[in-house]
Amino acid sequence: MEVVTGALPSVIKKLAGLAAGEYNLQKGLKGAIRFLQSELESMKGALEKVSSTPGDRLDIQDKIWARDLRELSYDIEDSIDTFMVRGQGKEQGNLHGIKKFIDRSVGLFRKAKIRHGMATEIRDIKTRVEEVAKRHGRYKINSDVAMPVMIDTRLFTLHTEAKELVGVDEARDELIKALEEENEVSMQQHGKIVSIVGFGGLGKTTLANAVYEKIRAQFDCCAFVSVSQTPNLNKLFKGLLDDFGKNINEETLEESRLIKVLREFLQEKRYFVVIDDIWDISVWRMIRCALPDNDVGYTIITTTRNYDVAEEAGGAYKLKPLSLNNSRKLLYRRIFGTENKYDNEGREKCPDEELAEVSDRILNKCAGVPLAVITMASLLACKARNKMDWYEVYNSVGTGLENNLDVKNMRKILSLSYYELPCHLRTCLLYLTMFPEDFGIRKGRLIRMWIAEGFIQSEKQGKSLFEIGDSYFNVLINRSMVQPIHDSITGMVHGCRVHDMVLDLIRSLSSEENFVAVLSDMDSTSPSSTIRRLSLQNVKNSHIMANATRSSLQHARSVVIFPSAAAQAPALGSFQVLRVLDLCLCDLSQANSLKYLGNLYQLRYLRLYCMHISQLPEEIGNLQFLQTLDVRGNSISWLPSGVVQLTNLMFLYIDWWTRVPNGIGNLTCLEQLSQLRIDGSTINIVGELGQLTELRQLDIILDEWNDKLLEGLRMLQNIQELDISVRSGERSISVLDTWVAPRYIRGLCTVHSCWFSALSAWVNPSLVPDLTRLHIAVRELHQGDLEILGRLPALRDVNLEVDNKNLGILQGFVVGAGSFPCLVSCWFSRFVWPVVFQQGAMPKLRELHLWPLFYVREGGGIASRDGGGGLELALGNLPSLQGFSATVKCEGASEEEAEQAKAALTHAAEMHPNHEIYIGFKGALAALTHAAEMHPNHPEHEIYIGFKGALAPGILFLALVFSHPVP
Repeated sequence: MEVVTGALPSVIKKLAGLAAGEYNLQKGLKGAIRFLQSELESMKGALEKVSSTPGDRLDIQDKIWARDLRELSYDIEDSIDTFMVRGQGKEQGNLHGIKKFIDRSVGLFRKAKIRHGMATEIRDIKTRVEEVAKRHGRYKINSDVAMPVMIDTRLFTLHTEAKELVGVDEARDELIKALEEENEVSMQQHGKIVSIVGFGGLGKTTLANAVYEKIRAQFDCCAFVSVSQTPNLNKLFKGLLDDFGKNINEETLEESRLIKVLREFLQEKRYFVVIDDIWDISVWRMIRCALPDNDVGYTIITTTRNYDVAEEAGGAYKLKPLSLNNSRKLLYRRIFGTENKYDNEGREKCPDEELAEVSDRILNKCAGVPLAVITMASLLACKARNKMDWYEVYNSVGTGLENNLDVKNMRKILSLSYYELPCHLRTCLLYLTMFPEDFGIRKGRLIRMWIAEGFIQSEKQGKSLFEIGDSYFNVLINRSMVQPIHDSITGMVHGCRVHDMVLDLIRSLSSEENFVAVLSDMDSTSPSSTIRRLSLQNVKNSHIMANATRSSLQHARSVVIFPSAAAQAPALGSFQVLRVLDLCLCDLSQANSLKYLGNLYQLRYLRLYCMHISQLPEEIGNLQFLQTLDVRGNSISWLPSGVVQLTNLMFLYIDWWTRVPNGIGNLTCLEQLSQLRIDGSTINIVGELGQLTELRQLDIILDEWNDKLLEGLRMLQNIQELDISVRSGERSISVLDTWVAPRYIRGLCTVHSCWFSALSAWVNPSLVPDLTRLHIAVRELHQGDLEILGRLPALRDVNLEVDNKNLGILQGFVVGAGSFPCLVSCWFSRFVWPVVFQQGAMPKLRELHLWPLFYVREGGGIASRDGGGGLELALGNLPSLQGFSATVKCEGASEEEAEQAKAALTHAAEMHPNHEIYIGFKGALAALTHAAEMHPNHPEHEIYIGFKGALAPGILFLALVFSHPVP
């Protein structure tokens, strides 16, 4: 059971602003507001205490009180925001004479009426708050009522028969091998530490126990202890001593004394300890104090769901999910018994062929988590062995299983991680129920929605709300609550996916507390009479939406409609306090006309993606609270002039063909702006860019370079991501030579807009330590410049184009040992042969592209050693390489020299340890080459050679392209 704090944090903050602000409130009203503020602060503290208690251990009266208070907090915030919208009004500074007098008189009367309405509203709220507080005290039951006994589910894991375990042997042997190898911790000490980290229910305790039983005989003394979320260190230290066989007579020893006894006992012993289920770094540090570094040697294994804890302990071992075959094995053993059947390829075969397809679908939901597989097996074992009944179970995951004991036990295990989160992160996690099962959620989109909902409160000076939200997102990743989605180029985390079983848990909690109403043909949650958040997912049947009446929708704060439910989108006029509106491929042509958009005065987030919209209404300027406007994927040529009145706008996303009106300089809160089109019709906005000093991300598309742009860029000292491109493809020379990037720049892409004359002095590890992505064109690059680039500590993606050949600089480059330590993707363009990779260079590089690579005769040709493997590319020194492509242009070279270049490049790829070469057209290659050479219209020929990749899934092609003039 989740008891979130509702809107209390933002309500308390807004009440303070209301009392202190210049709203000219009625006499005595400020005192009532201050009373509310104090009362709600006290209630918030109590609510946070209640929220940390699992639902099955919570008093029913506390649940009711928390529900009433949360719902009340939403109503209070809606009232305050409505007052602030009405109270501000619009200034009529352009009116004169009698019209101005009349308008001012009407305005004063209107404001007086609004203030009177607000006074009545505040008094009503005060009465409701007092009633909630009195009711809680009036019906408070004796707190000594027995609570359910909590059973540690890990006990079942520790005493599971070895024959019941599946897929453990391989992981066990891998972990034992890791213990035998040296790591950073063991090199500094005489012992080995490995930290098993992973998702709840993944089998961390099972694996640790398997290793413990396998190697414990090699040590003088051993111990296996569990920590849990609320550790009793005194009891834990005594448990260690007990397992070690050390008897202590004094039962009242303090922690410091127990630590001393443990250290003295272990100082001369080779010991092995498993510390299971660590939740907090500070707890690990206390335990570590009791485990000494001795000269005899020791082994420590920890398990945790928190990656930060694993990193602190050292030797993080990320536990992998079960393979599909092992998942099948576990499922079939649990349902059909231990007899194994295999197909011709050695894969586990379902004993009942009719159930094979539905079994695999169920296992895909489990995603290799043993706990989930075992839970599903328990459910299926109680069903008839027919396809219909099993599909019923498959479709019920997420709903309809609340009363099943096995599902309850699984949720209890997963909920440990949930309740360990701070209140604000629990709220953020519950919001993920707005997205469908298996949906890839973009990080930026999610954080902007969190901000609009008020889940993110400003904590630190100098930190933007988006940066705080980014830290929230990272905590959810590190706590194994969501699964990261990595960028295919840089490997950086750009999104997340929720494991089906976690989604099942948070949907259950969300539904119970009326946090999100999910409407879907498959697994709708029952909407209450008041819907606070609505997610339409895969809704084809109109009766689903019929349950959500206009009155139930008028309090909705978030509405997200996915393409499969677009036809059932409710009318925009149904919403009165909407803060988040996210629509994709919806029909707004009739009842849902955009003309209602300007009436959504509370709106903070508006995303209209691929809606076939050609224009936005001018009334969008009424949305004074709007923070996010995303209208990509439409045919909008101009944003309405009212956009420049949105002074709270922080994130603006438009297509490159959409132009913005003059006055964009008014949007001084803007942090992200993409894509800003500057052409002849919008040339004046170049001078306004310098006013947007909060910008952190800027993507500009120019028709041609504008010299005034440099002046504006110099004013943007908070910029972190900057992309500038010119549509014509023509690069200006030296236009950014005098520009200095801000210290916290993370990404720069100007390769499609201008040439730097030389590598700028600011490209230096001490000046731009966070630079992750660098796409630039530098006319003149020297070996020393490449070495400077190689020392950038965070660089993961580089696209570097040079013009050395045209400048007569014909030397190649050496990528030295230790350079580019984090680089994942590298594109070197127009470099002169050779580019040599020394051993230890680019250790994490996965993708390498050399397009084109010039072989110039005057440059000295190929430094060939031992048949072409020596100082040429030396790809074998790039241990993580998975993809490689190259084009060699041989100019002024003989046919023989061109063949040498081709042979050297082919040999470099052949020698790479991760790939085995095959030539697709070995027999026909000569004929193809001759045909290309002889064709009168083609002065060049190209040869492609493919490589089979051992590291990549399936077939990986390394395209080597060679090109030289016909002799």
